[in-house]
Amino acid sequence: MTIKPEQETWADAAGQAHPAHNGPARIVSLVPSLTELVCDLGLVDQLVGRTGFCIHPKDVLRRVPKVGGTKDVNLDRLRELAPSHVIVNIDENRRECAEEIARFVPRVIVTHPCSPEDNLDVYRLLGGIFGRQAEAAALASDLRAALDEARQAGASLPREKVLYLIWREPWMTVARSTYISATLATVGWDTLPPGAEPRYPAFEWDAPWLAEVDRVLLSSEPYRFRERHLAEVEAAAGRPACLVDGEMASWYGSRAAAGLRYLAALRRKLAGLE
Repeated sequence: MTIKPEQETWADAAGQAHPAHNGPARIVSLVPSLTELVCDLGLVDQLVGRTGFCIHPKDVLRRVPKVGGTKDVNLDRLRELAPSHVIVNIDENRRECAEEIARFVPRVIVTHPCSPEDNLDVYRLLGGIFGRQAEAAALASDLRAALDEARQAGASLPREKVLYLIWREPWMTVARSTYISATLATVGWDTLPPGAEPRYPAFEWDAPWLAEVDRVLLSSEPYRFRERHLAEVEAAAGRPACLVDGEMASWYGSRAAAGLRYLAALRRKLAGLE
């Protein structure tokens, strides 16, 4: 009698073990940046659903049905798609929604990258479950190289304390417990305020900690800051300000390596090195 080896499994951010999936899967991603990763892993033909905020890669996703937003998933539409796997994120999707989805979807894959390095585990998780280990390894190799480049850029310049704006009226920023803050720290930008909670604090321009800010970064998402906002912010903060591509600072998944390189180049440019 032949004894089959135990099937390898991969643990997600909730500690759930997921076995390798045999045959084509039916994947729905409720996380924009991970929808892009699913495509970059070569799983486009197995992606049967996404949110309206899943916009990259545009040409491919036009053909993929929408199931609402990240916070307001259309569960009836999701049921109709009969997914074998649904990808969710602790920050971007509501826990109650994920628990309801788990009642009728065989596999709900929970993710929670909190730093650029955490993407290595996400690549390994999805690559393992869906049989895309080679593609995942290539992404991991590129990310490691980008992390080295970003760290070198950060080490070559004095660290700066930055205010990273994500919303206007009320003015909002990010705490150091966020993926954005960890990504910025890799290139030598330490976000203020220094606390971990709340993760996306609102503030007034007379807050005492603003005196420590060296530079203000205005993100393109979720609020779309534009050139016309720079003068307003510089006057309020009394510090230089610049626009930042928010996707490059906040999107994990396969965009993480490009994001780190973008931020490292921006850091050097603002220092007059490029």
